[in-house]
Amino acid sequence: MKKLNYKDEVATRFTVYNSLFLDLPFDHIYRTGTLLPLLQQMSAKGYEEGKEPVDIINQFKEEILGEKEEKQLHQLLFQLIQYVERQVLLFDSIEDAAFEKIFNVEGKGSVKELIGRVRHANKMEQLKEKLKTFSVRIVLTAHPTQFYPGNVLAINTDLEDAIRKDDLANINSLMLQLGKTPFINKEKPSPYDEAVSLCWYLENVFYKSIPAILYDLVEELDEPWEDWVNPDLLTVGFWPGGDRDGNPFVTHDITVKVADRLRETILKCYFRDLRAIRRRLTFKGVEGKIHEAEQKVYNALYGDRSKGFKQPEELIKVLKEALQNLKNDHNGIFSELLEKFILKVRVFGFHFSIMDIRQDSRKHDALWEDILAHEADKSIVAHYEKMQEQDKINHLLNLKDLPQDISIYDDFHQEMLKSFDALEEVKKRNGNRACHRYIISNCQSVLHIIEVFKLANLKLSKEAFETLDIVPLFETIDDLAHAADIMQQLYEIPAYREHVKKRENKQTIMVGFSDGTKDGGYLRANWSIFQAKEALTEISRKYGIKVIFFDGRGGPPARGGGNMHDFYASLGSKIEDEEVQVTIQGQTISSNYGKVGSCRYNMEQLLSAGLENHLFADDNRILNEKERELLNQLAETAYQLYKDFKNHDKFTSYLGDVTPLKYFGDTNIGSRPTSRGKKGELKFEDLRAIPFVGAWAQMKQNIPGFYGVGTAINSLKKEGKEKEIKGLYADSLFFRTLLGNSMQSIAKSFYPATAYLKKDKDYGDFWQLMKKEFDLSKKELDEISGEKGILHEAPVSQASIAIREKIVLPLITIQQYAIQKLRAGVEDEETFKKLILRSMFGIVNAARNAA
Repeated sequence: MKKLNYKDEVATRFTVYNSLFLDLPFDHIYRTGTLLPLLQQMSAKGYEEGKEPVDIINQFKEEILGEKEEKQLHQLLFQLIQYVERQVLLFDSIEDAAFEKIFNVEGKGSVKELIGRVRHANKMEQLKEKLKTFSVRIVLTAHPTQFYPGNVLAINTDLEDAIRKDDLANINSLMLQLGKTPFINKEKPSPYDEAVSLCWYLENVFYKSIPAILYDLVEELDEPWEDWVNPDLLTVGFWPGGDRDGNPFVTHDITVKVADRLRETILKCYFRDLRAIRRRLTFKGVEGKIHEAEQKVYNALYGDRSKGFKQPEELIKVLKEALQNLKNDHNGIFSELLEKFILKVRVFGFHFSIMDIRQDSRKHDALWEDILAHEADKSIVAHYEKMQEQDKINHLLNLKDLPQDISIYDDFHQEMLKSFDALEEVKKRNGNRACHRYIISNCQSVLHIIEVFKLANLKLSKEAFETLDIVPLFETIDDLAHAADIMQQLYEIPAYREHVKKRENKQTIMVGFSDGTKDGGYLRANWSIFQAKEALTEISRKYGIKVIFFDGRGGPPARGGGNMHDFYASLGSKIEDEEVQVTIQGQTISSNYGKVGSCRYNMEQLLSAGLENHLFADDNRILNEKERELLNQLAETAYQLYKDFKNHDKFTSYLGDVTPLKYFGDTNIGSRPTSRGKKGELKFEDLRAIPFVGAWAQMKQNIPGFYGVGTAINSLKKEGKEKEIKGLYADSLFFRTLLGNSMQSIAKSFYPATAYLKKDKDYGDFWQLMKKEFDLSKKELDEISGEKGILHEAPVSQASIAIREKIVLPLITIQQYAIQKLRAGVEDEETFKKLILRSMFGIVNAARNAA
């Protein structure tokens, strides 16, 4: 059957279903539903004519409310905001329902398409060999970017299902529910609340989609089920409850509590499956084993735990006994049911998702100062502070123990030390795979790694320590440049080298796209990460170590999002491809991994990209020296422009005074503070990447996603290198993907909404800088694509963005109106602050990957 186009499946359906809102039995909905198109038209026309948001809203008031008070205008604006929020969710549901029709789920990037290519190239044995060790890990983070509360996400799921079935009665009922359901959280979630929310995705999405991919893969490869040797091919990581970086609310108790919830959730899944399997396996000698498995899973969950399974291997043993009986005595009837279930248990164990512990390096520095200050010899701490780094490393490595009584340290440091106890406890309860790595954010030196290495060595049991991965996270441009040198020094330390040897000579290294872009701008960050990975691969291979790269990515291109399939498929043989590991955050979890279909599609994209990079490395031609020099020049030119912009005397004050940055902490969407610094102080270095990028997205300026790209390309063209740049764009998938993702940032920008700032006495010149670079970047990207237009290679994204931007245009106007009024000075500040805050939700939700 021919797949229908985006217009038929999404745009037209949205027009039809959107009209149902007007029939809801709420006066304010009918009123706002009829008035909203007027504000949308006034906004579109007003910006074309150069009007300011305040003028557009005033015109709207005059034509709709006449002489009525401003209070009634604001009441109407709040109602309009609520209406748009529901329009956005409806659009989400329609797109989700059409997912398989608007995306070619069996085309480029699918497992089926990859295997077809492999067969055609006679590389099936190479694929099978690679599958034995390859892995994709999706790491779900607790970063605050999910602007839908849980009950609204549930409506979205039900609405999608009703739309798939064209069930108008149910659609109408659900839209009635939408009309009465609040879209905001009254209180901030706790870290445990965040974990519980993500457990829903594990249970209802990943538990179904991961096995489905594996089942198809096993059948496509024509492999016996019992011969499948790699249960870690597709895994899910988990940061809620373990990510302590800047979140004082994550404690050791929370870590253990979250791990228990994960164990409980997977056992519930197994119990349901066993009940269903038991209805089929009613045969002599088999039924009893299945009943035993069911009863012991039940006991592990609800009953006498001493009589329940303690480890997944115990469950697998009983299931394999039942399977053997089934094959020997009953002709293997329904054996596939049991084989598939055994594979599930091998994949998810009793941990379900792999927890990580993370903390900032500066906190470890302070902890060690506290530890050494309590040494019997008080001169040690003063002596330590004056030491060179290598001497400090040697001093720590030679320490034999820590005091048993940790109450001598301050409360925060006691908690840091207890996090190692929690890590050990999670391993004990859920197995070694449950929690096996400690991530050091803001890692800047070998000492930062040894600080954690020695703490783990002194705090953990021998087995827990030997199975712990210590993961440096390199984020800033300088840190990325020095990363290979740091790792070389680390590999030269015998004690650490021995530790890696016990970890099968594997070393995980994390790189931060978000903070890299915040620090160095879009081109410099991405090229620096590419180069750092090459250098880290080279130095690790020199020491016989297989490096595993873990990418800290956000949703938008400015934070490493965008088209990830092409990115991973383009890395080439100079970058280790043992695994693909990537963080998935907030909105991106719900939009890309929130349904079984979209989750499976996106996981297959990452899986096939990683395998493709290995199997078809010749197709992803390695950059030659001339091309690398070209990329260096582009990145450096863009970096200098971004650095000048970042150092502009209005940069930080603009973020604080004009953008909605300060309101991110009031959205009640995450447990973490929006800044690592002291409350009330706005320092660039303390800003988290999420609110930093999010603030630019709210203003529809998207600086981190493109700034410097236009100038870089234009500068090299003036040097006579236009042909080389176009050649690089045509030949390099990496460069093409890089620019394609920047195009997405530009497509989601709308500078007319803030054009009033060009006349601002404080920020006029600053705004002109942004607008100049935006215009130049759009022009150069249009030209490099052959005048085909922004996002010409991604027509679905192009169409989706266009509709979404149109839906939220009234919100953009309302938010900018409120910003203008506040900056002009008003008595009722709280109303205008609330208008800004409430507009944020719809703007972010519409973009789906704006934060």
